Amino acid sequence: MGTAKKASLEDTWELLGELINSQKETDRQIEKLGKSQEETDRQLKETDRQIKETDRQIEKLGKSQEATDRQLKATDRRFNSQWGKLIESLVEGDIVNKFSERGIKVQGTTQRLKKLFEGKEYEFDIIAHNGDEIVVVEVKTTLDVDKVDHFIEKLKIFKNIYPEYADKKIYGAVAYLVADSASDKYSQNQKLFVIRATGNSSTIVNPSNFEARIF
Repeated sequence: MGTAKKASLEDTWELLGELINSQKETDRQIEKLGKSQEETDRQLKETDRQIKETDRQIEKLGKSQEATDRQLKATDRRFNSQWGKLIESLVEGDIVNKFSERGIKVQGTTQRLKKLFEGKEYEFDIIAHNGDEIVVVEVKTTLDVDKVDHFIEKLKIFKNIYPEYADKKIYGAVAYLVADSASDKYSQNQKLFVIRATGNSSTIVNPSNFEARIF
C-alpha cells in the first residue's frame, strides 16, 4: 500500500513537471508569436508609410504633369493663334478678288467681329460684304468636321446676333491650312465656300458651278 502511494505521488509530481514544462513552452510560443506580431505590425506600418510616400510622389508628379499640360496647351494656343492670324491675313488679302470672280462683288471686309448675344460671346473671323450679300468666313489652322458643324450653328443665328443684316443674303465659308478627315469635302457638301491657304495667297476650291447655301 505504501509503495503504491509513493508511486502515485511520484507520478503526480512527474505529471506536474510535464505540465509546468508544457506551460513554459506554451509561454515561449506565445512570446514568440507576440514578437512575430510586433514584427508584422512594424512591417505593416512601414509598408503603409511607403504607400503614403508613393501617393505623395504620385500626387507631386500629377501636379507637375498638370503644370506641364497647362504650359503645352498655352503654347499650342499661341501657336494656333499665330497661324490663325497668318491665315486670316492671307485670306483677307485675296478675298475681294476671289469672291468677285464668283459673282459676289465684295466691296470690303471686316475682321474679328465680336458680339455678346444671349449671354454668350460670338466671334466671326472675317466678314466680306458688298451691301446686299455677306460672306462670313471661319478661319482654322486645322479644319475638322466638328468645327464645321459648330460654324454652321453660328451661321444659323447670325441674323439674330446682327439684326442689321436681316435683309441680306448670308453665305458661309471656311478657310484652313490643313483639313482633317475630308472636312473640306464635308464643308462643300454643307454648301459652304471652302478656301485653302496656299503659299502667300488663298484659293477657293469649290467648282465653278458651285451654289452656296443662303443662311
